[in-house]
Amino acid sequence: MENKKELGNWLNNFGLEHPIVIAGPCSAETEEQVLKIAHQLKDTDATVLRAGIWKPRTRPGNFEGVGALGLKWLQKAKEETGMLTATEVANATHVRLALEHDIDVLWIGARSTVSPFIVQEIADALNGTDKIVLVKNPVNPDLALWLGAVERLHSANIEKLGVIHRGFSTYEKTRYRNNPEWQIPIELQNRFPDLPLILDPSHIAGRRDIIFDLCQTALDLSYDGLMVETHFDPDNAWSDAKQQITPDRLVEVMDDLKIRKATDTEAEYRNSLNTLRTQIDVVDHQLIEMLGKRMKIADKIGVLKKDKNVAILQTRRWNEILGKMILEGEQNQLSEEFVLRIFKAIHQESINHQKKIINK
Repeated sequence: MENKKELGNWLNNFGLEHPIVIAGPCSAETEEQVLKIAHQLKDTDATVLRAGIWKPRTRPGNFEGVGALGLKWLQKAKEETGMLTATEVANATHVRLALEHDIDVLWIGARSTVSPFIVQEIADALNGTDKIVLVKNPVNPDLALWLGAVERLHSANIEKLGVIHRGFSTYEKTRYRNNPEWQIPIELQNRFPDLPLILDPSHIAGRRDIIFDLCQTALDLSYDGLMVETHFDPDNAWSDAKQQITPDRLVEVMDDLKIRKATDTEAEYRNSLNTLRTQIDVVDHQLIEMLGKRMKIADKIGVLKKDKNVAILQTRRWNEILGKMILEGEQNQLSEEFVLRIFKAIHQESINHQKKIINK
């Protein structure tokens, strides 16, 4: 699969003056609920109504969707509002039913993207379709696996393709439900700049109060659209209540977002500069987090040394670290002088941390 301008044709054909917005409830609950949300969204920036029909849950016993019955509700919503419709498919049966009910956009969820077998089954069922097919990133931070799923669909003669960034699972507790790991979609953009990239801030956030910030970061990184879970009564939603927002709040978010467009040479420069600076902000944030993790490990070493009455400075180990980092620095086009300055500062901070522990 090669990057081509044609990859973005389906999105450009909408002729939108803003990023495409896919909105609707996490789960279709009742016909009344789906229709009410659709009518509240039809005069907003949302082009596509989304609703989960089949919901893969981590543990059994939780609400797993209303099933195929909900597809009729989406059909009716489309007839009444003119909005396109979207839902997740996880196997060939889902695909068949979705196509029978004229669903316009089908997405492959993060749990399905991890399995080439599942993706291939879906690709075979969709072979040659003119529907829009979007691929969420896999639950684990693996760009090759994400792109592999897209390539399988591309090989099945599916031309209207896009990807959804919904964050990655981690065993560590962070402020996000799923860590954004921005560097991964950034690398995907670098390889396939014309493949439409959509942010799912709802699943990254896990809570509604940081939806706006995530959307703004995505637009600063030149994302092409947003998929936002929307419910008229989010607190009482049957699934993922904390991460859904109301249609009114969606309107506010879209009004407040700064959407940068290149209209002339100077504007194009500013847009590119803002994108690059946002990428630097993301990496800088990751650097600080990683340094914090490193110092926590240094603290544990300090406790161990205190227990065994061992000296803080271990010259042989320090020289080994410096030698390895200088070589790795060269491989990443970093000068020896720069690497030495950075790691001497890191080493000193580690010593300071261990001193505090040993001298307590």
